[in-house]
Amino acid sequence: MKVEQLSVFIENRPGGLEEVTRILKEGNINIRTLSLADTSDFGILRLIVNDVNKASQLLKENGFRVSRTQVVAVEVPDRPGGLHSILEVLARANINVEYLYAFVERSGENAVIIFRFDDVDKAIDLLERHHFTILKGEKLYSL
Repeated sequence: MKVEQLSVFIENRPGGLEEVTRILKEGNINIRTLSLADTSDFGILRLIVNDVNKASQLLKENGFRVSRTQVVAVEVPDRPGGLHSILEVLARANINVEYLYAFVERSGENAVIIFRFDDVDKAIDLLERHHFTILKGEKLYSL
């Protein structure tokens, strides 16, 4: 139920992000979703792609520092309160959300929220017991 995410450290300069996307495009890697956070000197690009191994290899070969992280993809109805329903359950169980980002599925009926938790296994167990839909990596990589 865990999804592999790549974190790529990018120098905060014009063209830095373009270089990553060019490398992935040339390697025929499809970006499923992403998030970019920055500081004055560098950015952290978090990516979920269709081929984690190949993307990681290509980026490393081109001088990027890449790490892998396990995250959780939770599907919720795309309506007011969808995110809150998850956060309420997590807060009651004292599970911390380190970060999250989201996208809406093509149908427009559901959103997929990518979570990084302080205790991934506990969070998955809790969410499953509360009947939230957790997506397997294979599904997410091919959405």
